[in-house]
Amino acid sequence: QVQLVESGGGLVQPGGSLRLSCAASGSIFSIGTMFWYRQAQGKARELVALITSGGSTIYVPSVKGRFTIARDNAKKAVSLQMNNLKPEDTAVYYCKAEEILGIYGTRYGDYWGQGTQVTVSS
Repeated sequence: QVQLVESGGGLVQPGGSLRLSCAASGSIFSIGTMFWYRQAQGKARELVALITSGGSTIYVPSVKGRFTIARDNAKKAVSLQMNNLKPEDTAVYYCKAEEILGIYGTRYGDYWGQGTQVTVSS
């Protein structure tokens, strides 16, 4: 069984920083691309950033230069360092992992974390 567990959300003032973490558990051999999405209240879920298994990254324009996505393949984890946070960054943040391959060759497909709330407010 595969699970993605997120941590690191909270309340921060504008201009502050937070670091989100997401760790995959289970008998996992490898993970493909890993993502961070967010969903603000009343809005659709949107992509924030992604990182491929080879380390290539893509950011949406609204977070470029402020957020940094990174992964640790050995720990089956992905993080999102968020700096210079703005009120419009307030949302529930979700990690997603694609193409999860088990140690016995089982293809688990795509999994989502449970979400962690980030609130940027003075």
